[in-house]
Amino acid sequence: MTQAPIPTYHHLISISPGDIDHMGHVNNAVYLQWVQEAVVSYWEHGSTLEAREQMLWVALKHEISYRMPVFLNDHVEAQVTATGTHGSRASFTTLFKRGDDLATEVRSSWCCVDVTTRRPRRISPDIANIFLPQ
Repeated sequence: MTQAPIPTYHHLISISPGDIDHMGHVNNAVYLQWVQEAVVSYWEHGSTLEAREQMLWVALKHEISYRMPVFLNDHVEAQVTATGTHGSRASFTTLFKRGDDLATEVRSSWCCVDVTTRRPRRISPDIANIFLPQ
């Protein structure tokens, strides 16, 4: 049996003048906002309405590796790939690419939270399979 390829979600980034710092490139802190937008958009795009009504995602940890600066008029795309789940946690890698060039790589850990109780919620196999098909 062959394993299905892990899907990568493509999310276009819009750079605004407020994203630019005193050095003329995108401020490092802006990448955290972009990761949040891209991973949440991936969840909203891939999940069912029922799942979205029951679960939220909270970022636990981000590890950012900067490779090259990004500037105001650059065209940037976030490429989000789920890399694993365990209990209530999921991990993702988000690559920010400027054309074919890798600008920044972010490895992040997220916690699935129940909408009502706001407590961690185990990620069911059907939810995991949306992002990590067998």
